[in-house]
Amino acid sequence: MSDNQEENPIVENVEPPEVKLTAPALSERESTWLVVAKNRRVNRDWEALMQRYPENSLRCYEDLCSTPTSRQPGRVFPLKGKTYKGVWEYEVTKGDRVFYIPDEQQLKVIVYYAGKHPNIAPIP
Repeated sequence: MSDNQEENPIVENVEPPEVKLTAPALSERESTWLVVAKNRRVNRDWEALMQRYPENSLRCYEDLCSTPTSRQPGRVFPLKGKTYKGVWEYEVTKGDRVFYIPDEQQLKVIVYYAGKHPNIAPIP
């Protein structure tokens, strides 16, 4: 089976209005998880974050591609409460966050917010 044939089932896992999250230019890590943005607006916000903080965004992207459910105290953790069941927060910088939902069965991460740290976590 060629590399393209192996990748197609993963790409087909992107359901509209989801879009594949833009990968940082320097990302070379092999991706275990498919990382998608909930919609084009979220992907644009992610791209703006990459422009402002390329190194931090690269680290975030690579973590989401390889170990999105690994806690990093103070930086990566699941949110609490019924409203946020299954939601994780990633501290990209002191003032910027990515909120996402990992799906372990599909090995897929849906990023639904990327940007300035909100006072209240956005609801998926």
